[in-house]
Amino acid sequence: MKSNGPIKVAVLGASGYTGAELLRLLTGHPRMEIVAVTSEKSAGSSVSSVFPHLASVFPQAFEALAPDAIAKRADAVFSALPHTQSLTPVATCVAAGRRVVDLSADYRLKSPTAYATWYHTAHPYPDLLQTAVYGLPELRRDEIRSARLVASPGCYSTAAILQLAPLAARGLIRPHTIVIDAKSGISGAGRSPSLPYHFPEAHESLEAYMIGRHRHTPEIEQELSALARRTPRGGLGTAVAEQAEAMTVILTPHLAPMNRGILSTAYCRLQEPMGVAELRALYRDFYKSDRFIRIQEGESSPNPRHSRGSNFCDLAVFTDTRSDWVITVAALDNLVKGAAGQAIQAMNLMLGFSEDTGLTAPGVYP
Repeated sequence: MKSNGPIKVAVLGASGYTGAELLRLLTGHPRMEIVAVTSEKSAGSSVSSVFPHLASVFPQAFEALAPDAIAKRADAVFSALPHTQSLTPVATCVAAGRRVVDLSADYRLKSPTAYATWYHTAHPYPDLLQTAVYGLPELRRDEIRSARLVASPGCYSTAAILQLAPLAARGLIRPHTIVIDAKSGISGAGRSPSLPYHFPEAHESLEAYMIGRHRHTPEIEQELSALARRTPRGGLGTAVAEQAEAMTVILTPHLAPMNRGILSTAYCRLQEPMGVAELRALYRDFYKSDRFIRIQEGESSPNPRHSRGSNFCDLAVFTDTRSDWVITVAALDNLVKGAAGQAIQAMNLMLGFSEDTGLTAPGVYP
């Protein structure tokens, strides 16, 4: 889809942290014009009254969610509605012929059974689930370009998949050896008040949660397994790759006392040992054309404060030669590369723009 004028876009569920970040980034986008923003709890209120940081740059008011009416006004739609609440609004906008990027988990899993297991509700649009494209541009760029519906990944999933993708795509990982230890800033839990995110509860604290049952786990397994089954980039032959065993992941998330950021450390064992120089060369080659991936060298390790406010994901790979384990580290802003920025990156591709349009600003420091 290409147009000489601005593309009219709507943001559904825009009163949360992800919605706020979508609005912030879209106000600076040279090719997109926001024509509708919705919020059930803030309908009728000005956007600036809910988000004072957008005062004077965003004059609109929130409106009630009416997918049919919004689809008539917008060329493309971002949905930042909560999990299970995106299902019908997204389907309605897609049926109206609009390109949609959904930031919830409602269209990420290919299996309706898996969706019902992890989100405790039946999926009412299994056919649409099959046609949705998982929205990691670095891995599914060509599919995203032709997609009508993109399911934008979660923040934990984005970090974990990107840090392990070069190994999975070469068929190098022993399938049942992936352990992911990840820390998230408190904004990853959303804007609704809850006791664990109350300042005295979260400050000077670090806590693991949803151990062995975090709902991003099946996304990570699905995408890493798909990479291992595909023809790898310079790795195993197709016949071998198609027989690749499904990946099993142990994910332990932690709540860290910071506003933004993901720091993900993933451990795995390889089919055959590789030196750290060879591994780093593999990562550099794998991501050589990816604008928003920064590979760190030497002994420096990614830190989420260096990507705060930006669409970059910083990666590093190390080896423990004593135990023959590989350790990868990823850092990103959970609200940008882990949510709003990545969604815009995907929409840029869907609309025929350069994927970095509106996203080239560096992070905020200090």
